[in-house]
Amino acid sequence: MYAALFIACLVLGVIPTAVFVAVMSWFCCYEFYRMARLDGKVPNEFIGLSAAVLFPLSALGASVLLTALLFILVLAVGLWYLYSPRTRISDVAVTIFGPLYTGFMLSAIVLTRGSIPGFAGALLSVGVCASLWVSDSLAYMVGSRFGKHKMAPKISPNKTWEGFCGSIAGSLVIWLILYATGWYSLSLPVAVLAGVGVAVLGVFGDLIESRIKRGVGVKDSGNLIPGHGGMLDRSDSLIFGCITAHLILVLGGVL
Repeated sequence: MYAALFIACLVLGVIPTAVFVAVMSWFCCYEFYRMARLDGKVPNEFIGLSAAVLFPLSALGASVLLTALLFILVLAVGLWYLYSPRTRISDVAVTIFGPLYTGFMLSAIVLTRGSIPGFAGALLSVGVCASLWVSDSLAYMVGSRFGKHKMAPKISPNKTWEGFCGSIAGSLVIWLILYATGWYSLSLPVAVLAGVGVAVLGVFGDLIESRIKRGVGVKDSGNLIPGHGGMLDRSDSLIFGCITAHLILVLGGVL
């Protein structure tokens, strides 16, 4: 249901995409703050959650809006710290990190979708997300069948180097399909770089969230999606993978 709604918004256009990503960012940031509270931190949820929602929406406008929102976020948290004697510097850090980790990073999805109009833009955006979904699925299948060498046993015991190779293969397949369409100024080297880069950063995104969960002693970030945990659990690889794809596509002259 989550993936189908996500794809539908990507196909419908940049505004539905921005709204969906804004909602997704709110839930991700809320779950991050929930875990931070378990660790004894007291974030300013009003400021943080507002910024998490506004980052994807600001991606609809000029690039200066993202810069302005960063400034407003830091200023607002700074003023909160100034006039709240009980607030600790760790609370400030967690408050700022939450929307940057979620809304700011995920706004890359909106930027990518808005860079190319029509069906070609929709296909590219879906392809970027699909490369991460397929990467995750193939990593699980290869890792569960052939995995013997652990990547980070203390953080994510089920992750193996064999699964990591499978994740790269899965991402490469999608990016080579995008290259084969001939609809984009996507050269083969850039497609291969994107396929590898997106998979690698997607895996590290997963590990970073796993480290956060292990640090506070929870199995899932939330229970929003029955059987799959929280929204952050479903978006951890997208957080780093999608912005990696956007940067590679921009630097590669595709966007």
